[in-house]
Amino acid sequence: MIFAKHNLSENITGMIWMLAAVLLFSAMHAMIRIASHDVDILVVVFFRNFFGMFVLVPLLFKHGLTPLKTKRPGMLLWRAILNSGAMTLYFTALAVAPLADVTALSFLGPIFATVLAILMFKEQVGYHRWFAIIIGFIGALIILRPGMVEIDTGSILVIIASVLWAGALMVIKLLSRTESSLTITFYMTIMMTPLTLIPALFVWSWPSAEGWLWLLGIGLLGTIAQYAMTESLRLGDTHVVMPMDYTRLIWLAILGWLLFAEEPDFYTIIGGIVIAFSASYIAWRESRKPKKTAEIQA
Repeated sequence: MIFAKHNLSENITGMIWMLAAVLLFSAMHAMIRIASHDVDILVVVFFRNFFGMFVLVPLLFKHGLTPLKTKRPGMLLWRAILNSGAMTLYFTALAVAPLADVTALSFLGPIFATVLAILMFKEQVGYHRWFAIIIGFIGALIILRPGMVEIDTGSILVIIASVLWAGALMVIKLLSRTESSLTITFYMTIMMTPLTLIPALFVWSWPSAEGWLWLLGIGLLGTIAQYAMTESLRLGDTHVVMPMDYTRLIWLAILGWLLFAEEPDFYTIIGGIVIAFSASYIAWRESRKPKKTAEIQA
């Protein structure tokens, strides 16, 4: 197939944005492990949202209070609650389990989202996507090897976090019918900051001088990475740019080895590749569906 020049350019640009997002997220995840040695992980989660909020402040000068106008505050709150739970569990897993294991299992998120879309929106799913879903869960079994090795706490936390994140994606899908992307992003950050502060207060301790730097880096890198991923999905086709996200397994395996002396497990690498293939195939099948006219211009 011969692509139009501008379409090829947009996809390549989208892939570059996604690679930037992946590298930033990978660095942030390593920082989370380091910061968790200084303060409790619940404190790390709070400062991730607190510092990330400041990245959005310049947008208020550009758009004024327009992004704060919403018709669905209740649903926005539900999204923030699901996101807070997913982030807390995922950050905890990063602090206690090998980075490569956590990353590989996190690829289950899009697969859980597909299952939830079937249950919640009664989406019609052919045998192709069902096959991909089954393959994805087989990948998870390769990593976990239930009955052969004991399933560790970190793996359980990642799986639950992936389910919560998939639920958040379903809420976002509903919100996007009436709210702009900017509004959804603003309320996520504004609401998650106090939501994650409450549990952090029970284990509160002030960071050291070096700890402040790590926490600031986590907040800034996380928010910038989110922006880069949003730009990637806006410019490129989902099935083209999303496979770049699965290179996280490579980068975090390298960081885990260099910084924490973690040797990637053979089953983790194979299982992660299987899950990534499954999620990529689902994204490709989605791209073949007729496109609907966008209802919201962000």
